Amino acid sequence: MKIYIAGKITGDNEYRAKFQEATSTMEALGHVVLNPAILPAGLEEWDYMQITLAMLNAADLAVFLPDYQESAGAMIEWAWCKRTKKECALYLDIKGGGQG
Repeated sequence: MKIYIAGKITGDNEYRAKFQEATSTMEALGHVVLNPAILPAGLEEWDYMQITLAMLNAADLAVFLPDYQESAGAMIEWAWCKRTKKECALYLDIKGGGQG
């Protein structure tokens, strides 16, 4: 399954590590991960949204990190999933309730 990871990036100095941990977890479960945290710095917000929405559309499932509600971009992604009926899940539910 192709999984897109959504969460707070802007204003989070540790976002790369957080997204990498989620990527490793999903890959260990046998999934292909679309990780927006690997995009290069220096693009405009509009550029990031165009790229991430394309990644999201290509995914079978969107997985939202615990802080996604603190991110304007991730909230757009959440709304997009709801509007398009894209399957989505919370990361802590997949990871096991946040244990570990």
